[in-house]
Amino acid sequence: MNKRIYLDYNATTPLSEEVRQFYIAELGSYANGSSLHEDGRVAAKKITVAREQVSTLVNVKPEEIIFTSGGSESNNMVFNTMIEFSKKRGRNLIITTAIEHPCVLESSKRLASSFDMDVRYLPVDGDGMIKMDAYRAALAEKPLLVSIMTANNEIGTVQDIKTLAAIAHKAGALFHTDAVQAAGKIPVDLFAWNVDYATFSAHKIYAPKGVGALCVKNGCPIEPFIRGGHQEHGLRAGTYNAPAIAAYGYAAELARKELPVYEAHTRTLRNRLRDGLLEFVPGVRINGHSVNVLPNTLDVSFPGAEGEAILLHLDLLGVSVSTGSACASGSLEPSHVLMATGLGPELAHGSIRFSFGKYNIESDVDFLLEHIPPVIARLRKMSSVSFCGMTDIGNLA
Repeated sequence: MNKRIYLDYNATTPLSEEVRQFYIAELGSYANGSSLHEDGRVAAKKITVAREQVSTLVNVKPEEIIFTSGGSESNNMVFNTMIEFSKKRGRNLIITTAIEHPCVLESSKRLASSFDMDVRYLPVDGDGMIKMDAYRAALAEKPLLVSIMTANNEIGTVQDIKTLAAIAHKAGALFHTDAVQAAGKIPVDLFAWNVDYATFSAHKIYAPKGVGALCVKNGCPIEPFIRGGHQEHGLRAGTYNAPAIAAYGYAAELARKELPVYEAHTRTLRNRLRDGLLEFVPGVRINGHSVNVLPNTLDVSFPGAEGEAILLHLDLLGVSVSTGSACASGSLEPSHVLMATGLGPELAHGSIRFSFGKYNIESDVDFLLEHIPPVIARLRKMSSVSFCGMTDIGNLA
């Protein structure tokens, strides 16, 4: 191969060529967006434009967008707000799910361990969908906040956020969704969904790292996470990273315009790989929902082969993939997402996430389908776990 094949777009995306050129030009604008002189006013105007572009992508009012350093900070900001708000409301129950991003799970644990708040982790079915009976039962206990991600970063399962938020509001709860993996990949309409909080990250849509957004519906409580200056109406102190924010806005505008093409392109590649693996590799299991799933995401379990070994073999072949969330890649534990769906540790350890992007092409898939079958066959021969002995573990193709 003369080039590497990148199939880890859920971990991060490269700067698109359009955003790269835009960003390079913006780096020449060094003025502080809070300054009153002309240079400062020009920088402030660019931030205003970016706020409008990001808000348009997800259909909210521009004033409901707060710029942050990324999805993790945005999620932490929401959870930290609940500490004081719980005292005002007289509620201390947080409802989230067993398949959330680590920054939500760790924020939930902190509220429980340090602030005596109660946290319930909703179970999911084998496809990663929320179990509605458990959800309704938890809501009967009058929670303060419900936090459910729109699209899972590992298996790609997409939840019905509009319905989940409506049920939560009937119980008097605030509703937050981590939409980091959804925005720019599927239509996100926060106005129609009627959520109270939503989080986003620029580096998932071909924009720079280190910038993101938190949407806070007008009238909902929010506490500063970083205190100091007046930036973002006093809710997020610190000198504006104006070039990165402007590039984020530009990327959001491009993502909105390109969404239909992006969805069709990545879904075609995903399905081509899925069908080929089912045909050429015995016993594979496709994880995640078959319909309600991100168009670019394919999580596959290969019984009898270790995920890390598959990843390393593909890496040597020039292919970048993941065994799960990049934020948990340093852990030797099996994916908490796959375990929550009922997958056993053997299958969870033998899973690979392929996540496509706008720059992948059909020949990338063809290369995978040529090389993955012999890799899996070789690893199965070397494995101490019998592939034949695993075929009774649910839904193997």
